[in-house]
Amino acid sequence: MIVEWNAHMFSSDTDRYPFHERAVYTPDASRWEADPVEAYLERLDAEGIDRAVLVHPEPYGDDHRLVLDCVAKHPDRFKATSLFYPKDNDASSQLADLVTAHPEVVATRFHKHRGKESYLDSFADKGVVALWSKAAELGLVVELHIGPDHAAACEDLIQAYPGTAVLIDHLAEPDRGNAVEFADVLELGRFDNVYMKLSGLNHFADGEPLYESARPFTKRVIEAFGPDRLVWGSGTPDIIGAHMPNYSAEDRAKVLGGNVGRLLDWR
Repeated sequence: MIVEWNAHMFSSDTDRYPFHERAVYTPDASRWEADPVEAYLERLDAEGIDRAVLVHPEPYGDDHRLVLDCVAKHPDRFKATSLFYPKDNDASSQLADLVTAHPEVVATRFHKHRGKESYLDSFADKGVVALWSKAAELGLVVELHIGPDHAAACEDLIQAYPGTAVLIDHLAEPDRGNAVEFADVLELGRFDNVYMKLSGLNHFADGEPLYESARPFTKRVIEAFGPDRLVWGSGTPDIIGAHMPNYSAEDRAKVLGGNVGRLLDWR
């Protein structure tokens, strides 16, 4: 089973699916279809991808209508993530209400990296702690879109909720930090509940579609987290073979979908 955990669904129908007033960026909706699902399914089938965890896009803020509508069309193939604003007093109760109504929501996402500082001030913030705690109570994955400079700040919450899986997005955006800061990211590999998403190579590496120029870097990350705690996220599934050439087919299968299937009990 191959599972992609990365794709954002966008719609040109901004009347039905408006962008949020607090969106950190507003994309050009005219370049999309009103219904993005069928085109995405064509890509999945062409790449041999069986299922997908759709990542709720930031421009829609805490309005999850589009991603939920997409999942509802193919509930056997899709699950979804969520996004809330930790500074909102009712963020944790909003999350609980969403997951109660829509158990297909399997994760909630936090953002904190250079160039994206508005969501939260610190991982010690009361609202962040409340939202993380609620995610743990609900059995969700905590998805961290962080930069290297914020890795160490997450340790207290990671240790406080050892039964909650934490998935770091996009290799922790290595181009938004330095080598000393990225050492803190590699240190998170010592926690059994922390997973790394092998995705976002296009953010910093050359050589589409496999980005083999990044192999000396990804080799260190793969060693730090191991094949049992890596998740493939974006690009072509062939990236995993290119960046894990010395690992067994069984280990590569874990990264391509087996680990997600186990985390989400999605067999």
